[in-house]
Amino acid sequence: MTRKFHFNNGQTGAALAVRITPRASRNQIVGILNDGTIKVHLTAASDDETNALLVNFLADVLDMPSDRITIVAGESGRDKLVSLISMDTETAHQRILARVD
Repeated sequence: MTRKFHFNNGQTGAALAVRITPRASRNQIVGILNDGTIKVHLTAASDDETNALLVNFLADVLDMPSDRITIVAGESGRDKLVSLISMDTETAHQRILARVD
């Protein structure tokens, strides 16, 4: 029996680990945890609303189109893995640090 493999087009970019605190008074990056996870407060109350708001908030913070940002893991939890297509890690790092409150 031959195993079939599925190939996907690879795209360059960065990945961010994000921890969300929902129901905050405002949207903000509050810090970076020891493991590099970005701690974000969002005003959203539900998972669906939180995910959409996170993508839009990160698009604003990183100055990139929201269609280049994808939640690839953790859609229903507080800890998420976010893919940034066509942005290198150093650029993402600098833009996030500039917005830490």
